[in-house]
Amino acid sequence: MTAINKPKVTTDADRVIGGRIAALRAAQGLSQTVLGQALGVSFQQVQKYEKGRNRIGVGRLQAIADVLNVSVETFFAGQPRSEDDGAVATTFFNDPKVMELVMAFNSISDATTRASVLSIVKAAASLRRESIKDRAS
Repeated sequence: MTAINKPKVTTDADRVIGGRIAALRAAQGLSQTVLGQALGVSFQQVQKYEKGRNRIGVGRLQAIADVLNVSVETFFAGQPRSEDDGAVATTFFNDPKVMELVMAFNSISDATTRASVLSIVKAAASLRRESIKDRAS
């Protein structure tokens, strides 16, 4: 029987979504206890959601999105369509520092400031690549 026929069995999607919840929560400096209190569940339940051990219902997922100030779509962005797709994207979205950067960038409302910040990040990345190339030579 496949997971589709077993609604209580957790899937890779549950683990990916849980990882994104964990990364977003950490990026905002929230503990599992604080998130659990906001949702009316224990921190242990939040742990189970984040590790993909327990499935998250639609209503609860919306509540989590509301607490984290993101859209529900955030949890599904870049989901791999097959086993070969999205390994890098999944790792990217599970890194709390990446999520912190994205959340901070997203909070900048001025388009000129956003463009300037993006230029700074690109320049820093370029310097890092050049430094690695120089050491390899």
